Amino acid sequence: MNAGIIGLGSYAPDQILTNEDLEKKIDTSDEWIRTRTGIEERRIAAPEENTSHMAFKAAQEAIKDAGINPEQIGLILVATVTPDNPFPSVATMLQEQLGASNAAAMDVSAACAGFMYGIVTAKQFVETDTYSHVLVVGVEKLSKITNWEDRNTAVLFGDGAGAVIVSKVSEGRGILSFELGANGSGGKYLQQDGPYLTMNGREVFKFAVRQMGESAVNVIEKAGLNKEDVDMLIPHQANIRIMEAARERLELPIEKMSKTIHKYGNTSSASIPLSLKEEVMNGKVNDDDVIVMVGFGGGLTWGAIALKWGR
Repeated sequence: MNAGIIGLGSYAPDQILTNEDLEKKIDTSDEWIRTRTGIEERRIAAPEENTSHMAFKAAQEAIKDAGINPEQIGLILVATVTPDNPFPSVATMLQEQLGASNAAAMDVSAACAGFMYGIVTAKQFVETDTYSHVLVVGVEKLSKITNWEDRNTAVLFGDGAGAVIVSKVSEGRGILSFELGANGSGGKYLQQDGPYLTMNGREVFKFAVRQMGESAVNVIEKAGLNKEDVDMLIPHQANIRIMEAARERLELPIEKMSKTIHKYGNTSSASIPLSLKEEVMNGKVNDDDVIVMVGFGGGLTWGAIALKWGR
């Protein structure tokens, strides 16, 4: 039996920061942001709202959706580059808050590809019968490492969390194939340099446009599927032009690509689970649908998964 997703949860902070709000702070415009990124607004966590708090909210919802108890979780994986503190890990803080007393816990650091790395790691533990249920959370408080005076990055990022429970699912469903990769020589293009995140937008764009499409095609082929078998593409919500390039590579109609970037901005490791939850809630992902999730991030890192939805 394959490992798959049996529970979903998400959390977005209450505070909304619109493009119009940013116009008052930096030299930019709503039109410039929308046409180049697809972003209209993003969520910003309150000062006292830590990464672990957002992770807890999303995790609680995923556990309830899966119909399990926290004590049944064998492992907690939290994908984040914005932990509350360097240590203890967000995962161990989450273990205590949830009462998941039987779970091992660790953080995964692969930037915006972190959730993909977390899911693939969870798959190994579930399919080898090491753990029955693994909680995977993608969560970021990027507002705390964003330079709000840098117009190149201040317009892009938001805060949020998404969580899933990975467990064994019925025959034919679950994770069909995956790809993970890294290219450390490109690390300088997207990094936290001192207190703030810095990015070479042009280099990251070139890398992402190529890698997102390539990885998506690779996992479809590895799963023994064709492009027309894909029911929903859930790309990392980084930039609408990058997302569109991946969609065009797969020759998918626009309604088969998840788009939440306009509401949340780039939430790094949280963006794919946030989008997945929205599409399931909206009835756009149903049992036996083939989904391709693909992300890229600082490192440089990337990851893609093809799965057949359902328990």
